[in-house]
Amino acid sequence: MGRDIQAIKISGEDRRKYREKVQRSLDVFARMLRERRFETSPSRVGVEIELNLVDSRGEPSMRNAAVLDAIADPAWATELGQFNLEINVPPRRLEGHALADLEQEIRASLNAADAKARSAGSRLVMVGILPTLTEADTHEGTISANDRYQVLNEQIFAARGEDLRIAIDGAEHLLTHAGSITPEAACTSVQLHVQVSPDAFASYWNAAQAIAGVQVALAANSPFLFGRQLWAETRITLFEQATDTRPDELKQQGVRPRVWFGERWITSVFDLFEENIRYFPSLLPLCEDEDPLAVLDGGAIPQLAEMSLHNGTIYRWNRPVYAVVDGQPHLRVENRVLPAGPSVADVMANAAFYYGLVRALADAQRPIWTQMSFATAGENLHEAARQGMDARLYWPGLGEVPVAELVLRRLLPLAREGLSRWGVDPDSASRLLGIIEQRCLTARTGATWQVAETQAISERSGADRAEALREMTQRYIEHMHANEPVHTWPESV
Repeated sequence: MGRDIQAIKISGEDRRKYREKVQRSLDVFARMLRERRFETSPSRVGVEIELNLVDSRGEPSMRNAAVLDAIADPAWATELGQFNLEINVPPRRLEGHALADLEQEIRASLNAADAKARSAGSRLVMVGILPTLTEADTHEGTISANDRYQVLNEQIFAARGEDLRIAIDGAEHLLTHAGSITPEAACTSVQLHVQVSPDAFASYWNAAQAIAGVQVALAANSPFLFGRQLWAETRITLFEQATDTRPDELKQQGVRPRVWFGERWITSVFDLFEENIRYFPSLLPLCEDEDPLAVLDGGAIPQLAEMSLHNGTIYRWNRPVYAVVDGQPHLRVENRVLPAGPSVADVMANAAFYYGLVRALADAQRPIWTQMSFATAGENLHEAARQGMDARLYWPGLGEVPVAELVLRRLLPLAREGLSRWGVDPDSASRLLGIIEQRCLTARTGATWQVAETQAISERSGADRAEALREMTQRYIEHMHANEPVHTWPESV
């Protein structure tokens, strides 16, 4: 969905042609799988990080165009809201000192970008939901100045036919309505990519689904939305609601949501792309000139642009990605459950845990997805989003257990084994997985720090919620840029 598009008028004929083209692309994709046309090695990993922009007071800064001009780096791009940016880190093989090198590269890029952002009156913040964001900051007028976002907004509301209803019950309660998809821009995440062969894809995707709840519990960093304390990782339910094309009647009919965990374990990557076409009407029916069958018959590799664009408007928590690089097609699992932040060290610890654990589970002789139901994996995700480190999650052989116990007893050793199989330097693995271990031992995540710090500020100074969140956000920014993991962050006294 990263491609730029022009403002357009969409007709019924456009939709018919697009549906036919997507189906033709899917048929070609199936043939490519049968004929083993895909690159299988070496496998690579990649990272995308979405960030917020704030002003000198820690409040949203609607200046992403000016900041992007100041950064002047093709690795950086706009996101949905004018207070968002995204960095795409070049992919690499996961071996040796790759994780340490990746951490240094991200840190250096953020430092340089933040310095340039200051020249445009802004600073960069990695956080799942910016605590100082208000409802007044999320309206159609704060959508980024890119036609693709405007068209996407128009098409979601055309499909829905009414304003979005956002209702979240947590520590406090939120009920509001939105006339645009801009509340989605409040959700800033880290996306972890892993390139896999077609034969291994189902195992990696299933493994990623099985551990989504654990990932979210360990990394929760979005406790506040519009001034209210809600879930530990409010971003999960907000994203589900802020892009929902279904009015209540379609929900009652069982129509699938576009932010979707899924409903079954898979046996092939084809299952996911085929579900996309079966269950979801197009939002952006834009056809390219390429005839994918003719390209394949001619000995070249088709881009399958329509299939990929459609896939980009279905927001699976673990999304399949088809891409062609240097004339070679490959497949990736894009893991989308993690919030941004709190620090680069924390982001890399989350990445190390995910890459190691997903490798160990994908390689296991007795797959985890044969031992637990798919529905249970989805329940784990939402329980983790609500409760964070206080969640109790189901795991085969253990039953329902506290997150810290599950990770310390069972999953950290598996993650360490998986990183070893990737060929990751043991010292790098130990340092990053040690951050995960300390989070478990201290029960400290970005979410718990934000809540405790906000409460401490209010109790000490008598500040109201808005002022306490502003002060907390400024301290968060200081700690984030120091790049110390969140379990070491001090609280106000």
